[in-house]
Amino acid sequence: MSVFSTTSSVTVLGVDPGSNVTGWGIVRETSGRLELVANGVLRVKGSSFSDRLSCVYHGLHAVIEEYRPEEAGVEQVFTAKNVMSAIKLAQARGAAVAACAAFHLAVQDYEPTLVKKTLTGSGRAEKEQVAFMVARLLGRSHIEGPLDTTDALAIAVCHLTLRRFRKLETLA
Repeated sequence: MSVFSTTSSVTVLGVDPGSNVTGWGIVRETSGRLELVANGVLRVKGSSFSDRLSCVYHGLHAVIEEYRPEEAGVEQVFTAKNVMSAIKLAQARGAAVAACAAFHLAVQDYEPTLVKKTLTGSGRAEKEQVAFMVARLLGRSHIEGPLDTTDALAIAVCHLTLRRFRKLETLA
């Protein structure tokens, strides 16, 4: 039996963490076919940075509670020129991972260049090129919303793609 002939499905949450805007996307794969379930952004608000992190945590907690994904992919912190920006991004990422952990979701980390390369063939692809490929892979002409949303969907699609490859490796 081929790993692609099974009718089982898996639903994945992709997260593009940010301290101002956090993108999220839910993608389901059934028998090798990708389906867009839902997507959106959390416009992070709060009078303190702690409040902003709480917004990320509780916002993703609500998304996970509603859509019940089985796995999650979260973008890793990339090297930034501004150290304080990198620290804030890492903390927002931590809040996202904590929300996933509250539901016992297995979380896989993905470097931005790996996500881009998996979807477009180039680790230096522009966000618009990634958005174009995400739409095509999900059978759409366009995905509504800001690029944070398509980045999150790209992480979910990358997770599902690499998950299939890992599954094939175990069968070999």
